[in-house]
Amino acid sequence: MLNRRTFLQFSFFSSSSLFAGKNRFGKSSSDGPVVISTWMPNVKANAAAWTVLENKGSALDAVEKGVRVTEADPSDQSVGYGGLPDRDGKVTLDACVMDEKGNCGAVMAIENIMHPVSVARLVMEKTPHVQLTGQGALQFALSQGFKKENLLTPESEKAWREWLKTSHYNPMITVDNIEEEINKQKKKEVKGQINNHDTIGMIALDASGNLSGACSTSGMAYKMSGRVGDSPIIGAGLFADNEIGAATSTGVGEEVIKICGSHTVVELMRHGFSPEEACKKAVERIVKRNGLNARTIQVAFIALNKKGEFGGYSALKGFNYGVRSMQGEKVYDSKYFF
Repeated sequence: MLNRRTFLQFSFFSSSSLFAGKNRFGKSSSDGPVVISTWMPNVKANAAAWTVLENKGSALDAVEKGVRVTEADPSDQSVGYGGLPDRDGKVTLDACVMDEKGNCGAVMAIENIMHPVSVARLVMEKTPHVQLTGQGALQFALSQGFKKENLLTPESEKAWREWLKTSHYNPMITVDNIEEEINKQKKKEVKGQINNHDTIGMIALDASGNLSGACSTSGMAYKMSGRVGDSPIIGAGLFADNEIGAATSTGVGEEVIKICGSHTVVELMRHGFSPEEACKKAVERIVKRNGLNARTIQVAFIALNKKGEFGGYSALKGFNYGVRSMQGEKVYDSKYFF
């Protein structure tokens, strides 16, 4: 059983008809709205977001609705309810949103709230702040009508107690073990990210041509209490510029923070790079700064520009992302550096 962060190759988790293989350079959704999110299991989140977009709703409403699906899914141990806890056994959540006007909101290390993405939106809309943390974020959520709930499921608690036997923490499973875990998972149907810990990042372009994004996670499994990664940090885990495009990330958040990853991707698109190439350049920066250690670190980005073109790229193989547009739902295996 995995007990630390790992990226699994989800391309075998659904029927082959859903997949379109590796994304071509400059892949476009054609005319109309589009929503894109990290990881194949989040096609369920894309489907919820699409119910907003196909009815000419806003990109912001769409990404919030989509991310809420994953937050409430106990079969997905990467986000929200059912998320793997920190080393003290507490499920602490991080989330952020950003709209087409550049407004943004985030919550960090919030506990006992099912939908941190919605709290983050209210931080953006109802406070003079961008970020609220810990007890302050919880107090704000309760003041807005949210209810305290126990987010630690029996399955995640069992995984945590198993981890306590060694208490060995590493943000990445070794590369040698990734292929072994993939082969094990091929033998069974997996609906969510089981015994894995990661992020849902979602970005959307609506029928009015506006871009928004959202990101939500329960952070690194068995992290130190108070640890916050890139997911709730505007410019790191998420960034949207309505003139250019939007990007979001997944992976070892500390590495994404160090290069202001999602902002970097958007700025590269501003300078003419396609979404895929912009994601690739950002990954290359992380690889370069990590030297020989880069082969043990997984990071990935997805991006969407104003033309409806999208793309993704990862440091290591095994990353994929889902896209929903007028052309239907597809999952793409990203290109990768190693």
